[in-house]
Amino acid sequence: MLMDEGKDVAGFILAGGRSSRMGRDKALLEIDGATMIERAIDLVRSVDIEPVVVGGAGEIERSLRVHTIADEWPGAGPWGAIATALRNSQAAWNLVIACDLPYLTTDWLGFLLEFGRSHGHASIDAIVPMNQRGPEPLCALYGKHGESTIRAALDSGLRKVTDGLARLRVMYLESGKWKAFDPEGLLFKNMNEPADYEEAKARLSGRAKK
Repeated sequence: MLMDEGKDVAGFILAGGRSSRMGRDKALLEIDGATMIERAIDLVRSVDIEPVVVGGAGEIERSLRVHTIADEWPGAGPWGAIATALRNSQAAWNLVIACDLPYLTTDWLGFLLEFGRSHGHASIDAIVPMNQRGPEPLCALYGKHGESTIRAALDSGLRKVTDGLARLRVMYLESGKWKAFDPEGLLFKNMNEPADYEEAKARLSGRAKK
């Protein structure tokens, strides 16, 4: 087993999206007075991992006292950001989340990490939740040993994360593994458009993450 100690897990938050449909930087949208990037940082810290922000601006690093790294594959979307995270990681396994997933919880991330510690090994490149819509690769665990495969896919021109997963050895977590953490069916719902943001504010204002 490679995930037998918490110190063997690093955490990365993807914050470099163009936010074209939202019309403004999603990382800086606020819910209950905290920006999405602040909420994501607090969430990762709540499971005892100090996160690194991929694609964050220097202002984020200075104001939030969190380390940021530039996306080495600008324009390649989340797949390039994941490759960047793995290249900059010294950990065997890496928690990767997008900053625009407002419904993620400490309990869910804790379960995902514990599952990884029990099942993650060198014959698996990633542990990814599976939803009715398909895989949820932006709240998942990635093995450092899968980095070369991801970078080779990028070099070949591949940009879509779900296509990239087809090149990895993935353990998928079917819904039965995580539905207990998602009674409203929102766990992996992201914010792409203003209506999604308004819905998240209405649902989450005044509610603590657990």
